[in-house]
Amino acid sequence: MEAVWYIVRGGCQWRLLPRIYGNYRSIHRRFKKWCEKGILAKLLKYVQQDPDLEISIIDGTIIRSHPCSAGYRKDSQAQEALGRSKGGFTTKIHALVDALGNPLKFILTPGQRNEITQASVLTKNVSSSTVVADKGYDSNAFIACLESKGCTVVIPPKRNRKVQRHYDDHIYKERHLIECFFGKIKNFRRIFSRFDKTAEVFMGFLNFVGALIWLL
Repeated sequence: MEAVWYIVRGGCQWRLLPRIYGNYRSIHRRFKKWCEKGILAKLLKYVQQDPDLEISIIDGTIIRSHPCSAGYRKDSQAQEALGRSKGGFTTKIHALVDALGNPLKFILTPGQRNEITQASVLTKNVSSSTVVADKGYDSNAFIACLESKGCTVVIPPKRNRKVQRHYDDHIYKERHLIECFFGKIKNFRRIFSRFDKTAEVFMGFLNFVGALIWLL
């Protein structure tokens, strides 16, 4: 775990891992196995002992991908959550956090994918909560889905709506919590820039950092 912390914090290559942590090849293989078996996802789930679900906040952020993250398999970019957007070669992290800004769920997509495409999956297990999101999530179908689960929706309407929905702008200010969360995870070099060829390994680092935020 200390070796993984060193890698995710500093963003160095595995082969540059100080010898004090052990053989870098063995550590790298073990980390990949953890990712394959979903152990780091289970770790994140385990530390979510008492989430504050009074408010649930969703949003997405773009991560620039280093050229070395490409080329895992031919034509595998979409599968590995790699794409091109205004920022170049990118991955997008879709996140759900609780009322304290602690992470509950992550989804990875290519950088050009709109946030609304993952909204229903991201909030699948959310019910009887106040859901806060920006106007990019203003969709009749998504709002109806949330309301059917007893959720209160705090999403500002898009300007092109003929009838502007009311939303609680005071509660909407809580959306800064997810922006603060994204700021925290981007302090970790392996999250700020993606160097990993597979989405599975990058998600492993993301789950590891998510668990750290719960514990620190």
